[in-house]
Amino acid sequence: MKAIIIIVYLAVVVLTIVSVWKIYAKAGKPGWACLIPVYNLLVLLEIVGKPWWWLFLFLIPVVNIVFGIWVTNLLSKSFGKNEGFTIGLLLLPFIFYPVLGLGDAKYAGPAGAK
Repeated sequence: MKAIIIIVYLAVVVLTIVSVWKIYAKAGKPGWACLIPVYNLLVLLEIVGKPWWWLFLFLIPVVNIVFGIWVTNLLSKSFGKNEGFTIGLLLLPFIFYPVLGLGDAKYAGPAGAK
């Protein structure tokens, strides 16, 4: 029973990593950047069109939660999705990140800029 749980968990982790890799690639960034701590957040901030110093906002307790939600919303808008999709990314990331990365969503620019 433990082995099955571990295998399912690892499958979900690998699926999520592959999905985020594809999201970065769709945005014209190197996919491997999603694997490097801190650098992955800098690249994500570039994808959503926010300045690098927002990284420091993620170090402040409670503020980091607010800005994490905000960046997630900007990510979904960058791929032409709405706030409902943002809620999906926040609550069911193992489903919605693959939809974004492996689906037919196209990068529309930072926060969906035309």
